[in-house]
Amino acid sequence: MSILDWIVIAIFVAAMVWIVLDVAKKKKNNSSDYFLSGRDATWIAIGASLFASNIGSEHLIGLAGSGASSGMAMAHWEIQGWMILILAWVFVPFYERSMVYTMPEFLEKRYNKTSRKILTYISLISYVLTKVAVTVYAGGLVFQQVFGIESITIFGAQIDFFWVAAIGLVVITAIYTVVGGMESVLKTSVLQTPILLIGSIVILILGLKELGGWDIMMKICDVQPAYEGAQGSMSSLMRPLNDPQYPWLGALVGSAIIGFWYWCTDQFIVQRVLSGKDEKQARRGAIFGAYLKLLPVFIFLIPGMIAFAIATAANDPGSALYGTKLGADLAPVLENADVAFPLLVAKLLPAGFKGVVVCGILAALMSSLASLFNSSAMLYTIDVYKPKHPEASEQKLVSVGRVATVVIVTLGILWIPIMKKIGDVLYLYLQDVQSVLAPGIAAAFLIGICWKKATPKGGQWALISGLAIGLTRLAAKIIYTGNEAATSNIFKTVFFDFNWLYFCGCMFVFCCLVCIVVSLFTRKPSAEQIQGLCFGTSTPEQKKKSRASWNKWDIVHTVIILGITVAFYIYFW
Repeated sequence: MSILDWIVIAIFVAAMVWIVLDVAKKKKNNSSDYFLSGRDATWIAIGASLFASNIGSEHLIGLAGSGASSGMAMAHWEIQGWMILILAWVFVPFYERSMVYTMPEFLEKRYNKTSRKILTYISLISYVLTKVAVTVYAGGLVFQQVFGIESITIFGAQIDFFWVAAIGLVVITAIYTVVGGMESVLKTSVLQTPILLIGSIVILILGLKELGGWDIMMKICDVQPAYEGAQGSMSSLMRPLNDPQYPWLGALVGSAIIGFWYWCTDQFIVQRVLSGKDEKQARRGAIFGAYLKLLPVFIFLIPGMIAFAIATAANDPGSALYGTKLGADLAPVLENADVAFPLLVAKLLPAGFKGVVVCGILAALMSSLASLFNSSAMLYTIDVYKPKHPEASEQKLVSVGRVATVVIVTLGILWIPIMKKIGDVLYLYLQDVQSVLAPGIAAAFLIGICWKKATPKGGQWALISGLAIGLTRLAAKIIYTGNEAATSNIFKTVFFDFNWLYFCGCMFVFCCLVCIVVSLFTRKPSAEQIQGLCFGTSTPEQKKKSRASWNKWDIVHTVIILGITVAFYIYFW
């Protein structure tokens, strides 16, 4: 990189340090201040944090890699601003009324203590299996590619630069998160989000310019995806029902279930909404985040397709890119899709712009990790430690949260070697794991909110059944992936061979049925227990307060987001 690039990076780092030091001046000895920024966040900070927290290294590496290998298939998961609208309009009122710190705490109020414990441990496990491991792994990979360093010598020993970059990033992010808590996460997100957007848009524009335009990309990508048995083309969003990876029905159902779990029930996301000053700010923050969520397809997935198109065109004698240096530089994309985005950064960008994009990468990595650290620490502190030590002081709770951060990160790093075995394409791995963790949780929340007759035992067994089936599926993936000699049997057919999206849908239906059936034969919750926590139980005063929190402009923006989503599906159908 040039001196100009390093100057840009230095300015970004200096701005981050200034923000963190400013936050650090304020003492965080209160758990509400530390974990929820004193419940004083505005809609801009909430929306920016929702986006910045969501966009991590799994997008920079995995989503771009998915674009380079599978084309538009993963767009189902990314064009999900409409799902955040469900959070804004349906769930925000109930979460605000409950005044909870965490999603497990909400389940305790709606169901029972056992449900709280189950969701706590499911969430912590999912963070280790997906968010921490994926972010750390992809972070190391992206910087190894961007800086072009394979290894460095430390105290006379050759160390893989991947691990230096990954762990270094973790340590730096952990420091500012531990110091400032949620306030650091929110305020740094306001800086990180525009930088991330600028850097990624630069990649999109320059990539299309080098390729020759949008139409050329779509023409080159009108071929079968790289995965075995693929049907349709990379440029198509809706794949035939016999596609082994992304049949259109499975993709619609599976992405909706995973999206519902992630945007409406996952502590990692909902914690930003819980930080809102009031219901109005929380809802508008979610609507703002829904706008931003429409962008990843264009700034990450399509650049992956651009990288594939350039590399492919370089082998076509009739193409203007035939035999070019850029084509040769991007050739590795055809063998390893996960290097698409970092190679675009390293090979495509001129001096200065590369620094901006590297800052965008740093922003994505740091914001996602910081949010993860704060959320996981909050889950352990509020839902594991505090119930066992109700006498603990607020200062003690903050200290426990800081220690919990270190433990979660360590476990995530230890999981990375196993993660490499499960998934070749990073984003596919992430979605595959989430697809078996999401259905049980989604079922418990959806029925618990919509049906006031759902009982504590019903919600509890929905979670248990989802966890049992999900972990069985994950175990099957570990056992049978790469094991070509394995004989076919019922267990393998159901838990390994069955399409992951259809499996996700069937799991969700099963968990919903478990919740409903068990609820029909167990004791109903009292009116006092569920008051204001689900439909049909809100008081006239609560309804009036909720109505006063929105106006016609909230409706207008909601309609615009839905319109853009529909237009996207029509265009890429």
